[in-house]
Amino acid sequence: MTFADIQWGQFLGGLGLFLFGIVLMGDGLKSFAGDKLRVYIDKYTSKPWQGLIIGTVMTAVIQSSSATTAICIGFVRAGLMSLEQSAGIIIGANIGTTITAFLIGLNVDAIAVYLIFIGAFALMFVSKKKSQDIARILVGFGILFYSLTVMSDTLSKLAEVPEFIAFAESCARNPFIGLFGGIILTMAMQSSSASIGIIQLFYETGAISFIGVIPFLYGANIGTTITAILASIGGNISAIRAAVLHTTFNVIGTIIGMVLLYPLYDLMIYLTNTFGVAPMMQIAITHILFNVTTTIVVFPFIKQLCAFIRKIVPGQEPKRLSIDVNELDPRNFPITAGALSVAYKSLVQLKEVVYDNLKATEEYLNAKENDTEELENIKEREGAINKLDHAITNFLTNLSSDQMSQDSADDVSLYLEVAKNLERIGDLSINVAEFAEMVHEDDDHFTPQAYSELNDMFAKLYLMLEEAFEYLTNNNVDDYERIIVHESELDKLEYEARKNHFKRMVKKECTGAVASSVYADMLSNLERMGDHCCNIARYSFEHRN
Repeated sequence: MTFADIQWGQFLGGLGLFLFGIVLMGDGLKSFAGDKLRVYIDKYTSKPWQGLIIGTVMTAVIQSSSATTAICIGFVRAGLMSLEQSAGIIIGANIGTTITAFLIGLNVDAIAVYLIFIGAFALMFVSKKKSQDIARILVGFGILFYSLTVMSDTLSKLAEVPEFIAFAESCARNPFIGLFGGIILTMAMQSSSASIGIIQLFYETGAISFIGVIPFLYGANIGTTITAILASIGGNISAIRAAVLHTTFNVIGTIIGMVLLYPLYDLMIYLTNTFGVAPMMQIAITHILFNVTTTIVVFPFIKQLCAFIRKIVPGQEPKRLSIDVNELDPRNFPITAGALSVAYKSLVQLKEVVYDNLKATEEYLNAKENDTEELENIKEREGAINKLDHAITNFLTNLSSDQMSQDSADDVSLYLEVAKNLERIGDLSINVAEFAEMVHEDDDHFTPQAYSELNDMFAKLYLMLEEAFEYLTNNNVDDYERIIVHESELDKLEYEARKNHFKRMVKKECTGAVASSVYADMLSNLERMGDHCCNIARYSFEHRN
């Protein structure tokens, strides 16, 4: 038999189904879990060991170490997570990703068609979102195992091809061939789960020996870091360091694995002979042992590893957005004055995050192409804004009113107003970013004059936001009067920009349909942000005069 005799169309179709099954199952699991996954990442990663647990569990749930790593780097890029925090999650993702190989090792392909039928039937006739998510999980799970059956019929025949037999024997004699094979295949597919699933089939059909398979698992761990590298491109120093850390950790793990190659091989042969482990499960257990062992060996040195990464990727890390709501607990502040001081400090922090997100939105708007990672960062910061607004509101509304003077009660009311207006500025900023995304995705653009008009409004907004807090802090009437003037100027900028826009449309100077459509909406959102800045100053004036 030759390579030409193999039914490659059947294999490619099966591979396509396999990849689709992984994506569909992962999407269903992510949707079913909802935003809680990101909340847990954000809340329970103050220490590396917590990140390790979260990374393991999250990856086991969403069935994708690449997705977990990309989310983690998104947090790092947005300044919401330190390198040490990301290290725990990234290492945990390596352990969590072994669950896919374990599921494949269960060899439940006999029920695959029934899972597809039940899931598809449910998708047709159920309307509840959670039920549809479960149905997608079932369909994805079934397709994943059905595709293994489709591919195995083709791959089993490779064992009869002399050239492939020679390659398999080379892998057995030279472990580095299998290692590089795992790296290349996983980089190409951007999924270690998929590449390991294929090698499980090769091994089960007898096309390759077990000693040739183990280095392939090591290579898959290195190859999967391509996702982290791609996610960090164009990012800040912190994001690049997180990607380099992911790669460095997996390279260290591979070195350890290659040193322990034959002891691990002997151990697995012993376990197989003693407990009758099936071929696919044999690889799954090997994968788990390798990643757990690597974690046990390297994790105690995580601080040293991070210090090493900072040396090989030099540079100043950007200011990290330290969103700590633990301090906002009314039970810790029986004295209202102390509580109000903490609330004010949190409001200043909220203002800084809102300001940073406005800046990022303007940069994204002016970008020549669609920077999806930057848009994701903007959305991550918006999540931080909502989180801090909720914490401040909950803190202030739960303070004991029995110990409040009238002045303190007025301050609580004022701070609630300030928090809500800041949160609304954050929402409107996201609106502008999403309008910009529509323009980018359509490969559209604004005219130079339109960009200039938008940037002028952003500049006025920055000034108004800073001066609103100046007045909140100092209660200087001159600051208040300047803000009122700035609001009038912003309204005028919006009016003139809108008028100029319609003139350009009449003259056919605006050639892009999407840009022409959303421009007025962007102007409206920017003008409304100015209103909220002015509201902060007005509420301060009313409460204090």
